Amino acid sequence: MRLGVLDVGSNTVHLLVVDAHRGGHPMPMSSTKATLRMSENMDDNGRITGDGADRLIATVAEFASIAKTSGCIQLMPFATSAVREATNSEEVLLRVRRETGVELRVLSGVDEARLTFLAVRRWYGWSAGRILNLDIGGGSLELSNGADEAPDAALSLQLGAGRLTREWLREDPPGKRRVAVLRDWLEAEMVAPAKQLLEPGRPDLAVGTSKTFRSLARLTGAAPSAAGPRERRILTISGLRQLIAFISRMTASDRAELEGVSSDRSQQLVAGALVAEASMRALSLDTLEICPWALREGLILRKLDTDLDSDPSTGNGRSSGVPGPTETVLR
Repeated sequence: MRLGVLDVGSNTVHLLVVDAHRGGHPMPMSSTKATLRMSENMDDNGRITGDGADRLIATVAEFASIAKTSGCIQLMPFATSAVREATNSEEVLLRVRRETGVELRVLSGVDEARLTFLAVRRWYGWSAGRILNLDIGGGSLELSNGADEAPDAALSLQLGAGRLTREWLREDPPGKRRVAVLRDWLEAEMVAPAKQLLEPGRPDLAVGTSKTFRSLARLTGAAPSAAGPRERRILTISGLRQLIAFISRMTASDRAELEGVSSDRSQQLVAGALVAEASMRALSLDTLEICPWALREGLILRKLDTDLDSDPSTGNGRSSGVPGPTETVLR
């Protein structure tokens, strides 16, 4: 079946169209993005502004139309940190539903962590053993650790790259002292979560997902995206430290000229790198494998599992412990 996943994130709205079937590898057919920066379209009371809501509604309507013309039979729309934390989120979601016919489901941070973990587990398989996964978004950092398809520990921290850039690194380039202060603050913030995350056991494999980790790996020597998703890519703590020293002295426009860095992400790259470094240090990780699958793929896989679980002919009542998707049927 052809499915569409509509991801309303803190920075971008992303439509991924895939062909998927039970037991098969979801095959991406198209990818469409729009930079809305929802987290920046907030007033002083934490409300999504009228202009921000209007832009969101127009984009959702456009992307739903693209999904329909692409042959999708179902659209799985969801929103993450920026919409989740808005004080008027219910009002905005109601407008989206009324004006577009699309019902955005707001994922909790823990749901994000669990669905991303499912995708990572399926990518690496059971032979990977216990997996620990890190995912840096615009508004939050998700962490998970588990030996099965549902993680034993799943956390969401308000340590997203966009959030920290707005709160800590407003100068361009950021001042050396400001970077050092943020580095120390992140180190302290990660102590308790790292302990909680490692309680179930040390990982056999440590993984990083998200555009931030892919960009950091590329800047430290990993293969470009043109090499394909199955090319092994890693990020080392030593390479990351050298990279931070380099990019923290650059302006956002200069960082946007680096290979693997998009202009809409260049501004928050330093904060993202500092979060990655603090997380790896707190968890005593020297190397991360970079996984091409993340939250969107996890949602697709969970949808296929849900269909399988609900089919009486399978006699299968299993559950991976991850929430199923909300669907919009495209007519």
